[in-house]
Amino acid sequence: MQINRLIMHKFDYTFLSRDMLPARFVNISAAISELRERENTRKTDFPALFEKLESVAKVQSIKSSNAIEGIITSDQRIEEIVNQNSAPLNHDEAEIAGYRDALDLIHRNFATLDFRERDILALHELMLARLPSGAGGRYKTADNLIMEFRADGTRKIRFTPTPAAVTASAMEQLALAYMDARDNPAINKLLLIPSVILDFLCIHPFADGNGRMSRLLSLLLLYKNGYDAVRYISFEEQINNNKSAYYEALKTSSANWHENKNTSLPFIENFISTLLRCHKELDKRFAVINSGRITKRARIEATVLNSLLPISKQEICRILPDVSPTTVELVLREMQKSHRIEKLGTTKNAKYLKK
Repeated sequence: MQINRLIMHKFDYTFLSRDMLPARFVNISAAISELRERENTRKTDFPALFEKLESVAKVQSIKSSNAIEGIITSDQRIEEIVNQNSAPLNHDEAEIAGYRDALDLIHRNFATLDFRERDILALHELMLARLPSGAGGRYKTADNLIMEFRADGTRKIRFTPTPAAVTASAMEQLALAYMDARDNPAINKLLLIPSVILDFLCIHPFADGNGRMSRLLSLLLLYKNGYDAVRYISFEEQINNNKSAYYEALKTSSANWHENKNTSLPFIENFISTLLRCHKELDKRFAVINSGRITKRARIEATVLNSLLPISKQEICRILPDVSPTTVELVLREMQKSHRIEKLGTTKNAKYLKK
């Protein structure tokens, strides 16, 4: 029964023809394109800052993508694993180190990697290489289920992925359909990415690591299509910060997938909205720059003075992840002493506002 249902599914992306897209998708895509052009100019002007932002985003990506799956360790250990190549101390850290290795490969070789079976399998093998299971780089050999956990502690089946017996065939068809759509000038290349990722998640081709692989493949395809803001602002962190909306969109778009009666639009909209947030966050790092000055002090000052609402130290640190909390505190104190800003609230929950 399941195999017959799979055969009915067709990987067809002609619905992404530009003259058939909802107006809101066009607007989001246009906003991303405008910000992307601005970023490309800034890369030439501020290479050191982009290098620092990439280093920060890499840590956030590895931490967040694993945290979505409940794989965690301390922030200190994340830093040591990512930046110092520290050997993992337990199973979760082995998972984290494997994701680091796969992400590093994408960062280095995205131009030669592609959404094709051999590269997908190689990335999966690398991601799980530090685990004893030996399941990396191979499609699932048993059927799997996607479960939903209810508030009362009970479970229900949320989605039944492609059966193991036909997973290889489904992945072959998915990769071929992507290549065909990629070469079709009528198809919107940005919206093709989440459409393919949705189908990958519905196939759920591996026994372990499907969610993390979907995020790695998202980054790969974004990089290859020139949307590399996610190299400097963590795409995975944005997903984790809005996890409930992400899963709701996935649930809605996967309904009736086997029968070709699903709609990909909710998942596509969630994906490109997440990407737009990344671009906006990256833009914030530079919106505070006036003239040629780009000192950390100037960026902190401008972040506070340009904020229409009271802003906390934590919020400033999120906007300027390459600036230490100690530096932020120092500048805030000096701005208070010079009566340029006022402090609102207690020390723990304090916010700051231009006078």
